Amino acid sequence: MLRIAIQSKGRLYDDSMNLLAEADIKVNPSKRTLLVQSSNFPLEVLFLRDDDIPQSVASGVADIGIVGENEFEERQEDAQVIDRLGFSKCRLSLAIPKSIHYQGLEWFDGKKIATSYPGILRRFLNKNNIHADIHVITGSVEISPGIGLADAILDIVSSGSTLVHNNLKEVETIIQSEALLIGNWQMDEEKHNILNEMLFRFKAVRSAQDKKYVMMNAPKDKIADITAVLPGIKSPTIIPLSDPNWCAIHTVLDEKRFWEIINKLKELGAQGILVSPIEKMIL
Repeated sequence: MLRIAIQSKGRLYDDSMNLLAEADIKVNPSKRTLLVQSSNFPLEVLFLRDDDIPQSVASGVADIGIVGENEFEERQEDAQVIDRLGFSKCRLSLAIPKSIHYQGLEWFDGKKIATSYPGILRRFLNKNNIHADIHVITGSVEISPGIGLADAILDIVSSGSTLVHNNLKEVETIIQSEALLIGNWQMDEEKHNILNEMLFRFKAVRSAQDKKYVMMNAPKDKIADITAVLPGIKSPTIIPLSDPNWCAIHTVLDEKRFWEIINKLKELGAQGILVSPIEKMIL
């Protein structure tokens, strides 16, 4: 049995549980239960505060965990990064009042900076030879300059709307963050085998994201032209039809370029274009 630590609430909780569900790992969490076992996979889920997850994995309380890169970097616990999961993306940035004319990092010299990430901030300041007073806050960091508690803040930024609401502007990005799958160094072979199966499923889920399965009918004399504009994973599948002058072409397209490519296909004579979402994709 493999034990995974997951944030007990918030955006990272939602994204983590969605990933398990898409990988067909069924977990029915209860608000009163901290440890829940999957009904169809050798996995149990331990729900913790996000800042407790790195230590729980490093100490072996949990075998693996899903945690924000910002928390992992802050805690500096002895655990391995197994995979970057690509969701819950944000950044950890320095911000100052909008009214201030900012000319560079030297502005922070001698200032007071409020943050929930003193470790990351201290290492950044030391690296850049900046001498500032770090004021540790566990609550709403962004209000600190407005009430005179600090001159600047270091905080998580996603859309930036919270900074705007508090009359702050982002001036330096310290780290880019996303969800990490971290693991204990001492997992035995049985747990590694379970983990490998889970990673295989996660990869299949992520490979299908932002992809569309496209089927179309096309004139045979246009096959070369059509396949030239299809950036599929490999060569598209070409199937003969009852009409000897036509064939069916199947391929996978990236959603970002979907409309651009579809219009080119229509210009080349493709008809009856059918587009379907992809749930899983095994590469």
